[in-house]
Amino acid sequence: MIFFGGGGGNPDDFLHEAMEMIHRNQPKIAISLFKKALKIDPKHVEALYNLGLAQNQLKKYQDAITSFDKVLEINPNDAPALNNRAIAMGESGDIDGALTYYEKSINADPKYAPAYYNKGVLHDKLLEHDNAIKWLDESIKIEPRKVNPRFYKGIVLGKLGRHEEALNCFENICNSNPNHQDSHFHKGIELSELEQHEKAVKIFDKVLEKYGNNVNVLYAKSRSKIALNEINEGLELLRISVKSSKEIKEWAKREKLFEKLYEDQRFQQIVK
Repeated sequence: MIFFGGGGGNPDDFLHEAMEMIHRNQPKIAISLFKKALKIDPKHVEALYNLGLAQNQLKKYQDAITSFDKVLEINPNDAPALNNRAIAMGESGDIDGALTYYEKSINADPKYAPAYYNKGVLHDKLLEHDNAIKWLDESIKIEPRKVNPRFYKGIVLGKLGRHEEALNCFENICNSNPNHQDSHFHKGIELSELEQHEKAVKIFDKVLEKYGNNVNVLYAKSRSKIALNEINEGLELLRISVKSSKEIKEWAKREKLFEKLYEDQRFQQIVK
């Protein structure tokens, strides 16, 4: 393996090597290279910040907090560092601290969309879905073409039972980003929630054509097939998906659409 720096004493050489490792999805190697850069220049902000990102990626959250704090000692209003410190705090279980640091990030740069987005995601995890929508909308206002906040908003709207609005979210993404297959899948889910099962099945078939037998899509299709009283095909799809996932088996046991099959021995055999 040939590195850019060749073992020299320039911290930027190690930084470039480390970023190459990040691009190759090798964060452990990247961390060692960031540390070499910081041994030469302990206040190298870019190395400190990216070290924190790599530590977050490896779930070394306390180490990440330390790295971001060093960035903030140099620039207390570094919005990305404040945002990513909040992520580390949230993942460590310090929810109040995370919310505080998301606010600090927003105050430092009111146009920094990721802080609004991540705050919305955290509120969703706390089951505060209305608050989640509020912060996701703020992120969308700043970056209206960004897919992630729009997609996540659709997910949260679905959780709130606002299925028409969720469907509209996913349809808009499908129109502007035709290759965003998760949005196509969730469009099918929302159609099924609205009892438009024939349309949902067509969506699921298109996703399966492109990505093969994804068990989540097979399960979703099985729900719609059974809702359409195409019982044999629905049960076969359910059997395949349950065989691949214990979690799906648990979902099937609680699925209201399957209530009519509770006495069917074929269904009982699948979910036992």
